[in-house]
Amino acid sequence: MGCGSCSTGGGCTPNGCKSNGSCGTGGCQTMEVHDWLSNLDMPSSYKPFQVTEIKFKGSRKEFFLNNDNIYLEIGELVAVEGPTGGFDVGHVSLTGELVRVQMKRRKTPLDQVTKKIYRKATEADVEKWNAAKEMEWETMHKARKLALDLRLQMKISDVDYQADKTKATFFYTADGRVDFRELIKKMAENFRIRIEMRQIGMRQEAGRLGGIGSCGRELCCSTWLTNFKTVSTAAARYQNLSLNTLKLAGQCGKLKCCLNYELDTYLDALKDIPDRIENLDTEAGYARHQKTDIFKKIMWFSYQGDENWIPVAAARVKEIMVMNKAGKKAPNLKEEAIQIAAPVVIEKSFDYENVVGQDSLTRLDERSKNKNNNQNRNQKNNRNNTQAKRERVPTAEKAVQPKPQNPNQQKPQQQSARPQNAPKPQQPQMPKNVVAKVEGLKVEGGEQTAQPSKNKNRNNRRKNNNRRNNTNGSDNKPVAE
Repeated sequence: MGCGSCSTGGGCTPNGCKSNGSCGTGGCQTMEVHDWLSNLDMPSSYKPFQVTEIKFKGSRKEFFLNNDNIYLEIGELVAVEGPTGGFDVGHVSLTGELVRVQMKRRKTPLDQVTKKIYRKATEADVEKWNAAKEMEWETMHKARKLALDLRLQMKISDVDYQADKTKATFFYTADGRVDFRELIKKMAENFRIRIEMRQIGMRQEAGRLGGIGSCGRELCCSTWLTNFKTVSTAAARYQNLSLNTLKLAGQCGKLKCCLNYELDTYLDALKDIPDRIENLDTEAGYARHQKTDIFKKIMWFSYQGDENWIPVAAARVKEIMVMNKAGKKAPNLKEEAIQIAAPVVIEKSFDYENVVGQDSLTRLDERSKNKNNNQNRNQKNNRNNTQAKRERVPTAEKAVQPKPQNPNQQKPQQQSARPQNAPKPQQPQMPKNVVAKVEGLKVEGGEQTAQPSKNKNRNNRRKNNNRRNNTNGSDNKPVAE
């Protein structure tokens, strides 16, 4: 749920699965309990158990007397008696006969339960409770500053206000004992409330604050773990884990609690594997132990100067150790090596048509690579075509240009018409592939001839002059009578 009384914070708004407490796990709160007697019909003469379990911030749970027999359901807000007077607000975590079992488990006798449940929390109670919770963040930072000014070797990690704002509990972590008497005086002057200092361990601090572990999930101590068991480095050795502090330590700085989850399974599997393995004496020399596959019960050995490891069954290793104790040498381990089958690669079969390449993580890289190759290829072709064009065009223009005239040579007079027997001037022939690229081309009678624009304009001027001369000559003729 992520209510204000649990470590996930967020008031009464769900912060986790956002299913309002109706998920299959029973909720996201720490130390969640399922009331499996809620749907059972009790006898008519049954008297409900008067003790109710109430949960507060940071997985703190306490027992209270319900003398007025108020009907309560799990998750309701109730106003209860405070530890040193006043009132506090908490959530109902357990009711009925399961509370009797819980008290027996915690070894809490009924005589020690003295605090009472006043009423269901009213709207005014909830407003005061929310106002007190909003002050916790600012109060914690001010207290940290005061401790820093006094140079105290401590870290204030959390503050828990009582609902009526008459008391605040400060949780801190430290390596040893801390003299915080001067700190309490200064905090009392600044906050004007009753102050209680409580030292907690690193694991309790991580459970109160919460966080995300290296596995990608929320911390076990802040979600479902109810008690802390001792974790030693022997648990890592039994599981053949490397003793790397960075990998084995959690956010609290201690060894991860999950190292104990599979420890029993490893201990059962290690019963069939010989302990304290030494070098095996064989006919080929001493074989040194390299590694062990606990669940497959296979042990690897190697000879001095040989890089190949020889797999041997754990049962056979026990027999060889007995032979060595009797003063006998075992045969060469290569003759007793186990044939390990190669791993079978199973092709993935999709139950859908993969049309967009969803299973390929590098599909975008391949597309960009092909696109770049196509662009480079096009640019290279364009450069080659441009270079070829530059090599061809100047040659054609040089062939088409007329020869420069001698300035000393006199220009021939313009004739009105070309003699009939005069030979036709021959134009220079050009290759077909060059003619298509030259300006001013003209095709006559199926033959390709190069006609520069300059010569064409000169011929037009000659025709115009001849036509003008003929017109003037006709005007000088006498008119017939």
